[in-house]
Amino acid sequence: MRALLRASHFGPTFAVTFVSFLLATELWWEGPALIIAFGIFLGQLLVGWSNDLNDYQDDLKHNRTNKPLVAGVITADQLLRAVKITAPATLLLNLLGPLGIKGGLLYLFGVGMGVAYNFYFKSTLLSPLPYALAFSALVSSLVIATDRPVPIWLITAGALLGVAAHFANVLKDLDQDLTSGIKGLPQRLGKKPSRIICASILILATLLLHATVANTPLLILGLGAAVITSVAPDSVIFKSLMVTVIIDVILLINTTNSKIGSFVI
Repeated sequence: MRALLRASHFGPTFAVTFVSFLLATELWWEGPALIIAFGIFLGQLLVGWSNDLNDYQDDLKHNRTNKPLVAGVITADQLLRAVKITAPATLLLNLLGPLGIKGGLLYLFGVGMGVAYNFYFKSTLLSPLPYALAFSALVSSLVIATDRPVPIWLITAGALLGVAAHFANVLKDLDQDLTSGIKGLPQRLGKKPSRIICASILILATLLLHATVANTPLLILGLGAAVITSVAPDSVIFKSLMVTVIIDVILLINTTNSKIGSFVI
């Protein structure tokens, strides 16, 4: 079980699941929110596992022993078996759970984008696109499941944070990716431009959220994350961004002191 969690890229998987739970509690009570979060967790497992399966040979080439497959604590067959068991459970829980058909299909579309990134978009100029669509689909699925219209600012903020996450995540392996012929947009632009783009997108997302719900701590946090993106070691940037997103959501919810549904106008 531990190896399976590690193979799912547990840090990002946990961050996405926790943010989803926080948002879901603003639309449902904790019981349905937990079911929703678990369904989203299953979808993130599939994205992470498919990434490790697809990258296995490249991870071996670069001796990435932090990956369970490379470390030998789990086999490709075991991981593939986990995918086959988890996939139908993900479909059923998201479509038949609180998200319903509309919300469930929208979230599953985001999962599909994550898998599509792993197998195709990762090496194309359109590499940020799946991240933008997946993040915006995730937050939108939570709102649309309640039969409310999804606010443009929420879709935009999700897309911006998704693209920032893509650039931040690529930075730590960018040089190795180039030697392996993986040429998504960040790899083609290089480290310095990618850092600048990531920081700029974080600033845009922060200003958008601050304009929607004025919150000085949120503003400071977002701008601070942009500074970290500009100067921190490559290995720290993605972790910093994930923590920032979680705190942003907490501050956003606490500032309104009301249901997130009240944003939807």
